[in-house]
Amino acid sequence: MTDPLRITLLVDNRGTDVATEHGLSMWIEAFDQRILFDTGQGSALMPNVRQLGIDLSGASAVVLSHGHYDHTGGLSAALGMAREATIHAHPDVLLPRYSIRPGAIRQIGIPAGARAAFDSLPPTRLRWVEQPTHLAPGIGITGPIPRTTSYEDTGGPFFLDAAGQLPDPITDDLSLWLETPQGLVVCTGCCHAGLVNTLNHICAVSGDSRIRAIIGGLHLLNADETRLATTIEALRTFNPGLIVPCHCTGDAAMERLARDLGERVRFGTAGQVWEFD
Repeated sequence: MTDPLRITLLVDNRGTDVATEHGLSMWIEAFDQRILFDTGQGSALMPNVRQLGIDLSGASAVVLSHGHYDHTGGLSAALGMAREATIHAHPDVLLPRYSIRPGAIRQIGIPAGARAAFDSLPPTRLRWVEQPTHLAPGIGITGPIPRTTSYEDTGGPFFLDAAGQLPDPITDDLSLWLETPQGLVVCTGCCHAGLVNTLNHICAVSGDSRIRAIIGGLHLLNADETRLATTIEALRTFNPGLIVPCHCTGDAAMERLARDLGERVRFGTAGQVWEFD
């Protein structure tokens, strides 16, 4: 009998008796692989790794969903332990990034320490993901996700320059899927490509239209009523058995998902463990 697929939420905005921050990280144990998916901002990862008994030295891979500070900030510390892991990310993960609102310009790209960690990697440990690929049998990474829906956008005022002249399409947005006999378990970072775009792409690439679970950030905090309602109707069609919204989903959107989709929605918090036989 094989061990169950096991996903531990290491970092999230919410948590009980663990460190929290605006960020996301997951530890995935599946099919003889140990995968660190995102690394949070940096302050919560290592305390929670220690408290939850996670051995990062056994990581076979680190997958970065995209190049924002709240998903890459803990990379240097993680690689200090995960010395044999290969790093999987889109090349745009290293681009400068900005959030621009009236009176406020913020750098939100990969922090200097994480960039330095990339620069120190030998080429044999770096895998650029520019198309759908299997990290291992039964584990896929989306590559860039086609933007085909009319109602989904990146979810914020994101730019590649401080002057706000170059909108950031966040092309490097990646998600991960794991194949089980009962369907796909999908792990998302922020879902800047849109949840429906992401699920459509994963189903097409994997050849499996059954979604068993969705775990991760859904970036619906700025979604209008049209996007929320249409996303929920699409989720009814996909019919996942479990939805665990985390991080950037937004409190109002999380409450709406729970109201409309019922008990299958379980709010994500750092320290949670999800197992799938």
